Amino acid sequence: MSRATKIVATIGPASSDPEIVKRMIMAGVSVVRLNFSHGKAQDHIDRATMVRQTATECGREIAIMADLQGPKIRIGKFENSRIQLANGDKFVLDADCQLGNQERVGLDYKALPRDVKAGDVLLLNDGLIVMVVEEVKGNEIHTVVKIGGELSNNKGINRQGGGLSAPALTAKDMEDIKTAMSFQADYVAVSFPKNATDMEMARQLANIAGEPYNHRPMMIAKIERAEAIPVLQDILNASDGIMVARGDLAVEVGVAAVPALQKRMISMARASNKVAITATQMMESMIVNAVPTRAEVSDVANAVLDGTDAVMTSAETASGKYPVETVEAMAAICLEAEKFQESRLDADFMNQTFTRIDQSIAYGALFTAHHLRVKAIVALTESGSTALWMSRHDINVPLFALTPSNATRRKAALYRNVTTFDLPQSTDRDFVLREAENVLLAKGVVARGDMIVMTWGEPMGQIGGTNALKIVRVGE
Repeated sequence: MSRATKIVATIGPASSDPEIVKRMIMAGVSVVRLNFSHGKAQDHIDRATMVRQTATECGREIAIMADLQGPKIRIGKFENSRIQLANGDKFVLDADCQLGNQERVGLDYKALPRDVKAGDVLLLNDGLIVMVVEEVKGNEIHTVVKIGGELSNNKGINRQGGGLSAPALTAKDMEDIKTAMSFQADYVAVSFPKNATDMEMARQLANIAGEPYNHRPMMIAKIERAEAIPVLQDILNASDGIMVARGDLAVEVGVAAVPALQKRMISMARASNKVAITATQMMESMIVNAVPTRAEVSDVANAVLDGTDAVMTSAETASGKYPVETVEAMAAICLEAEKFQESRLDADFMNQTFTRIDQSIAYGALFTAHHLRVKAIVALTESGSTALWMSRHDINVPLFALTPSNATRRKAALYRNVTTFDLPQSTDRDFVLREAENVLLAKGVVARGDMIVMTWGEPMGQIGGTNALKIVRVGE
């Protein structure tokens, strides 16, 4: 049984060796994430080149996702790198402070004093330290520590309930987009977008930077601000997918709200024909342990049952001790969870109206495959859209996207339940259909006499033109 849910793995110091990356790809990684919060531009270029080479050696097309840092809403540095805060301590967040001490610390995010008022709750270091604002004097925020603990250099700050004014795209992000386009990253993930405008701006910048390479990436909105939740549909409409970025989101909306939000976000993404990635702390204990906890296993399985396209690793594969084992464990959990997924196609199509021919064909293929119990659904596609639409619905039939475009193969590497193969370019319909059967037979995914459903567009070779559907018995 092939696995429908894809795995996104972050590459970092623990996984910069080509041999490790090769093992991770063979274990089931479909997308590699480069985290632009760490490392220099050249590091990312070198890693991207290495990933592409390694994927070619493995005979796979792997997508690369460039994950932008976004606004640094962080404290500055301390004289001795860290301090210990006790409950009830008075502490000042001072935008003018150069080096912090036991009483105060500087701010990388200089606008914070303008964004907060007395009574606001500030969460530092992913919510481990809680401060209540007593008053704001000029560039100084005077607080009292509600929950203390160790506070070290450059830890993040969130305001409970959200509302910080930092723009989603910083000057560094704009430079990083250019870097990402220089190696034609397939996906660009935008950190902390507040609305659709943030995503539209990021897309515009990426398209301009990708123009010399004739490359347009797909845009992923990371949902990690409280303000993004009410305008989620608008953000989805302006993006190609979302990442449920549970770390910062949990800090802003409260941990208890996250599981239900996760389900809602994945459901909305699928209904909008967009992709969804579930991320943050999925296998956190595997940074130092060779086996996951039962809670982590349940977490990954639940994301699969929610219908996510992909589950993602962060530090587990970037800096952890067991990068390959983490991917193997994830792949095994996904496979087991998928056995319990039910197809609800008939219900999905109730009260649906289709206005586009290509979309109608995609749904017609699903419906036919479901009722005829065929071996595979095969989309001959230029852009990959038909395969994407089909993958938004749970069906116990594998989806194959056959395309002459490497860029499309890489992008489709993230789509749930879609496997891609290379198909020769031709405008001769009979040749292409025959070649498609030959590819499937050569890959061993069908046998002679199997029934399959095929979709394509005529005339051949045009984007967005899927208008034909055929039920084929392979080899006849």
